[in-house]
Amino acid sequence: MRSSGILMPIFSLPSKYGIGTLGKSAFEFVDFLEKSGQTYWQVLPIGTTSFGDSPYQSFSSYAGNPYFIDLELLEKEKFISKEEIEAFDFGSDNTRIDYELIYKSRYKILRKAYERFIKNPPCDYEKFLNKNAFWLNDFALFSCLKDLHNGASFDCWKEDYKTRNPESLAEISREYEKELEFYKVVQYLFFSQWYALKNYANQKGIYIIGDIPIYVAFDSADVWSSPEQFLLDENLKPKSVAGCPPDAFSDEGQLWGNPLYNWNYMKKNGFAWWINRIGFACKVFDTVRIDHFRAFSAYYSIPFGDKTAQNGVWKKCPGRALFKKLNETLGELNIIAEDLGTIDDEVRALLKYTGFPGMKVLQFAFSTDSESSYLPHNIGKNCVVYTGTHDNDTAIGYMLEADKDEVEFARGYLRISENDSFNWALIKSAMQTAADTCILQMQDFLGLDNHARINKPSTVGVNWQWRISEGCTNDWLAKIIYDCTKTYFRLPENRQKADTKE
Repeated sequence: MRSSGILMPIFSLPSKYGIGTLGKSAFEFVDFLEKSGQTYWQVLPIGTTSFGDSPYQSFSSYAGNPYFIDLELLEKEKFISKEEIEAFDFGSDNTRIDYELIYKSRYKILRKAYERFIKNPPCDYEKFLNKNAFWLNDFALFSCLKDLHNGASFDCWKEDYKTRNPESLAEISREYEKELEFYKVVQYLFFSQWYALKNYANQKGIYIIGDIPIYVAFDSADVWSSPEQFLLDENLKPKSVAGCPPDAFSDEGQLWGNPLYNWNYMKKNGFAWWINRIGFACKVFDTVRIDHFRAFSAYYSIPFGDKTAQNGVWKKCPGRALFKKLNETLGELNIIAEDLGTIDDEVRALLKYTGFPGMKVLQFAFSTDSESSYLPHNIGKNCVVYTGTHDNDTAIGYMLEADKDEVEFARGYLRISENDSFNWALIKSAMQTAADTCILQMQDFLGLDNHARINKPSTVGVNWQWRISEGCTNDWLAKIIYDCTKTYFRLPENRQKADTKE
């Protein structure tokens, strides 16, 4: 069935308190998606963020981002007061996120909420703790110890804590029981709000696509609690790290720094770590987009300590065995494979084996050197087509900043005259491809330039900050998107048939 959706991060939603949340604006965005005839809402990873504020570098593969907890909903439940919220400074720019201000305010407010919550916890709180104990206990302990070490990376902690000495951890758990409970309550609050939003969306026929990065951050509860799953030395330092090789865009390649997996151990252990992670993600989201899928075929290994990615080598990964086990254990998986970058026949074979749809990005299509597989006429059915992702320019930004010959080729291919709208021509081209699913950036519907770009890889301090202005997701725009979606037969099937009869 042909379908479409919109890519819009939670943090980019409008709100009065500095960052998008799971509150009123999120529910209104679901209504906007329904009016627009969409089927999917793609969000970025929703986990806790660390230095650089990237949702792809999280302290946990499971924990939700406390910044997304809606304060007005907490006020409604009488966990905090309006006066307590407004005592904090959230910034005056409604179009950008000031993460420093959010960091200084959110946890202080949530501690006030915790103090009232814990006096009379909801009846389902204990059930939440038991159901999520397999990750929540370690995450709470990790967070508490991180606070005790002034935010230092776990490999810099006191030896007993770094190496998880059972007696030392038991002592910490007794002494800081309330602190551990605070972090558990915060996760309860997050997931209560998350599932309320997801259930509302699903009832409206809107399904949520969530992203998970293939790798986890080194300084995370995942690595600290299960070091045997990763390639670490006796001092718990990575032996080698993840990244991408040099290419036409970078002579030095990309050095991400994430620890690599100990695939031999994982395979012997029946891939239990991945079963837990993917199983959890498939409950949190309706469809899971796995970032850097190609590393399930072969991953790029860079010696730890190198300053660039130039000395890395490709190493094989037991991807087929992993996905065979996941299917046997979890059943059919709704996964989108991010298959961009350095792709070879073995990656293509793995993708075919899994049956997962890959990705096609139109901004990669218009090279003048050769005929690209991303050109609309080359795009097949079993894939998800994008004008651009969170790592790309907006459509207008691309038109203004890409190579002139490339843009000229795009204009000719898309048959755009000087007075035509580049962003809508690109949107319509994506919509009319044969791809089963089409996902479009919200910024492109609004015709925004690169001030609204979400992320520019290999840069820090300027990313993950864009916020949509209040009132942009209105009925007028919804009708335009609906009509475009209808024209290219991407409305939800029941509505498409009803419209066709009319």
